[in-house]
Amino acid sequence: MATWSAPGKVFLFGEHAVVYGKPAIAMAIKPRVFVTVRRSKNPHSSRSPYIDSCFEETGVKGSVYIHSQLPSSSGLGSSAAVTVATLSAINDEFDLGYSVEKIADMAFGIEKKVQKGKASPTDTSVVTFGGIVFITDGSRRRLPPEQFNIVVGNSLIPHNTAKMVESVADFKKRYPTICEPLMDSIGALTICALHQMGDLPKLGRLMNVNHSLLESLGVGHPAITRMVLASRAAGAFGAKITGAGGGGCMIALCAKTLKGHVEGAIESCEGRAMSTTLDTQGVRKEKDV
Repeated sequence: MATWSAPGKVFLFGEHAVVYGKPAIAMAIKPRVFVTVRRSKNPHSSRSPYIDSCFEETGVKGSVYIHSQLPSSSGLGSSAAVTVATLSAINDEFDLGYSVEKIADMAFGIEKKVQKGKASPTDTSVVTFGGIVFITDGSRRRLPPEQFNIVVGNSLIPHNTAKMVESVADFKKRYPTICEPLMDSIGALTICALHQMGDLPKLGRLMNVNHSLLESLGVGHPAITRMVLASRAAGAFGAKITGAGGGGCMIALCAKTLKGHVEGAIESCEGRAMSTTLDTQGVRKEKDV
């Protein structure tokens, strides 16, 4: 058997707009998904379209066991982490010889298929390679590491990424003259953030603007808004939705000394808070358990 893990991710900037070719910045975070694959003539049903697709794409049969530190349907890249870790474990167990780049491409293809064509390579790139990744024009570039102190606020309200992406696509189709400038603005602030990575107050302000633009696209949620505003009031440099929205999670960028205050503010809004930092490692082999 083979056990591999992949990290979660947060969007610092650019979600939704990246689906339409705009740039995005995302970061791998410490919580991980662990996947063990074993050869088996009688594989168990996974009940996951992502895992089933991994076995279909590779043409092998096996059983799979998953241990996740990431909540599902929350905007933290759990589906991408499961897909990348499963493909890596299959590759190892069956000695298929795939490169890490091949696994990233296959994982993106699977996500795109499961999400009915409305997916970007951001999640799968970040969880495969780790670190902070800048996505633009279909290419990915790893940025220098930054020790950001991030507090994740989980609304505990599940969301459906495909459904939220479809909602934005419908909005864009109905009101192109409104939606396209919003997408352009998200792309512009992402480029601005790329040149301000060491200036936390400026990054925080850009996060706040990004959040407002995402709400204008219709992917906000009252529970997320409450946590975002509470985080800012508690001293965070900035706070925003991360991921598809409509529930799921938000993130707050803050000074290390204020993490506890921000966590308390989020939990006062009946959310679940989790402090995290950058994970520079992407998918990796683990000791078999």
